[in-house]
Amino acid sequence: MSENVQHSSEQKRGIFITVAVMVLFMLAVLAGFLHKMGQPRVITDSELRANGAIKLERPRIVDEFELLADTGDVFKTTQMTGRWTLVFFGFTHCPDVCPTTLSTLNSFYQTLDEETRKDTDILLVSVDPQRDQPQQLHNYVRYFNPEFSAVTGEFLNLKRFANQLNVPFSKVPLEDGNYTVDHGSQVVLINPRGHYHGFFKAPLDPAKMKLTYRSMRATFNG
Repeated sequence: MSENVQHSSEQKRGIFITVAVMVLFMLAVLAGFLHKMGQPRVITDSELRANGAIKLERPRIVDEFELLADTGDVFKTTQMTGRWTLVFFGFTHCPDVCPTTLSTLNSFYQTLDEETRKDTDILLVSVDPQRDQPQQLHNYVRYFNPEFSAVTGEFLNLKRFANQLNVPFSKVPLEDGNYTVDHGSQVVLINPRGHYHGFFKAPLDPAKMKLTYRSMRATFNG
């Protein structure tokens, strides 16, 4: 009788161990699946282009330029190293493209997970230094997101910086004696080495930007 009880007890223990192992295995598989789901999806260069992003075959070194931050402090382009920076050229008197782009960049920024946002900067470069003083820039860009920042500077430095990032801009006189500024609408991506890594073409789409940005981050060999 005691032998039967002992045998039954061992049988139950064996079943319990088997079930426990199966549960742990299933949990491990589920954890691996969830981890994989959370990882950025790496897509090909052709898929990047199809989603509005262009990654340079070889990131380009950007020269050091001294600009003026919206805080009134000196801003050097080398300060972009160590982080990912999305750079957009515009100005506060821009009637449509600039506010639309900054609004879209805010939507994109909000879709990023907290860890990714920690080393992602959004930077507006004003191509209208005559009218865009630091305080005005500060108020303008932070209207869209308090984490965004802006710079301006001497015209020649702005022009050279824009040329290195393939962003054209030019002052256009208006009939009333005023002027506007025509400028490229792409958003340039600077990698943590401070190099020109690629760009996002207009019209921008927050979901597509998130997909392409996360993929380019994942394939970056820093």
